[in-house]
Amino acid sequence: MKDRVVISPTSRQEGHAELVMEVDDEGIVTKGMYFSITPVRGLEKMVLNKAPETAPVLCQRICGVCPIPHTLASVEAMDMALGIEIPTAAKLLRQATAAAHGINSAAIHHFLIAPDVTDDSNFVTAVKSVSEIRKTVQYVVDMIAGEGIHPADIRVGGMARNITPFTKERLIERMTALRPKLEAHVELIKNLVAEVGFPEGLGVVNQPLLAAHPTYGVNDFDMDAFSEVLPESWYDDPEIGKRGCSVIPLINGTNVETGPRARMEKFQGFKDKGVIAQHVARADEMLKNYDACMEALDAIDPAAPANVSYDKRGTGELGFGVIEGPRGTDVHMAQVVEGKTKFYSAIVPTTWNIPTMGPATEGFHHEYGPHVIRAYDPCLSCATHVMVVDDEDKSILKNEMVRI
Repeated sequence: MKDRVVISPTSRQEGHAELVMEVDDEGIVTKGMYFSITPVRGLEKMVLNKAPETAPVLCQRICGVCPIPHTLASVEAMDMALGIEIPTAAKLLRQATAAAHGINSAAIHHFLIAPDVTDDSNFVTAVKSVSEIRKTVQYVVDMIAGEGIHPADIRVGGMARNITPFTKERLIERMTALRPKLEAHVELIKNLVAEVGFPEGLGVVNQPLLAAHPTYGVNDFDMDAFSEVLPESWYDDPEIGKRGCSVIPLINGTNVETGPRARMEKFQGFKDKGVIAQHVARADEMLKNYDACMEALDAIDPAAPANVSYDKRGTGELGFGVIEGPRGTDVHMAQVVEGKTKFYSAIVPTTWNIPTMGPATEGFHHEYGPHVIRAYDPCLSCATHVMVVDDEDKSILKNEMVRI
C-alpha cells in the first residue's frame, strides 16, 4: 500500500476540505487528491417556486467571503431570464462594486498567506497594509451596494438607487488617495513571495483556462461544452469519491483552471505558472481592478436612472450570470416561468478548481502541498448543512449530506 499524507481539514481557507497525497519514499507527491468535505449547497433548491427577486437575496448568502460575486451573478442571471436590459448607470455601479470587492478579497488572501511569506520583521507591515486597503474598498462597496457583506442595493432590474454627485466625488477622492498605498502593497507582496524560496515549477498545471472577462463578466455560457460528474466517477479512490461533497464540473470533458492567473494569462498575456505565479497574478490584478473601479466611477452619471420596471413573468428561457469573482468564474443559471423560479443552479469558482488543485501538488515534497492549495485561495463555504427533521416534534434526527 502506498504511503499517504492526509491533511484534514486544510487550513487558512473558507470552509472545510481534505488533501490526500500519495507519496514515495522521499516524500514526493505522486498523486494528489483534493476534495470538499463541506456539505453541498441547498440554496438553489430554496429559491424554487419563489419570486425571481428572492434568488439574489438568498444566493448572496452562499458565502460570507464572496457575497458580491454571488449577488451579481444571481441578478445578472435573473435579468437575462426576465428579458431585462438594465440602464447604463446600473451597469457601471455593478462594475465598480465588483472591482472594489476584487481588491478587498485579494487583500484578505494576503492576510491568510502572511505566515507563509513573511517573518517577524515584516509581518506587521504586511497586515497593516491589508487593513488600510480593505478600509477604503469596503467603503466603496458599502456606499454603492448598500452593505459590504449582503449588498441589498444590487437588485434585479439594476440597482436600488444611483449614487449622489457628492458620493461619487467622495469615492473618487478616497480611491485616488489609495493608489500609492495599493502600489506599495502589491510590490511588497510580490517581493515577499519571490523571497520565500519555493522550488521552481511548484504547482504548475497545464489545464485549459476558464475566464470570461478581465474584471466583470458576461451573460453567456457554453452549455454544449459543459458537463459535470459525481465525485465517485472522478476519484480513483472509492472512499474519497464517496466522501467528496461537490460535483466535478468539466469543460469539453476536462477539468480547468480558473482565477486570477487564468484571467491574467487570457486577457493580459501573463505566461508564468505555478504557486508564485498565482500570487503574483493576484497581486497585479488588484491594480487592474483598481483601474476598472475608477473608470466605472468616473463614467457614472449620478442623474441617470439606475433601475427599470420589468415583467416578472419571465421569458421561460435560461438566463446566465457569469461573473469573474476573486477566485474565478462564478456561473449562476436561472429560469423563470409565470413569475416563479423553476430552475436555478450555481457553479462556484472553487468548484471548478477542486479537481485541478490536487494534481497541482504532484512532483514535489508533500510539505509544499498546503502552499499549493492556498495559492488558489479556495473557498468551500458555498454550501449548507441539510438536516433531517422529525415532522412532529421538529427535533433533528440526523445531520447528513444530501445530494441535491
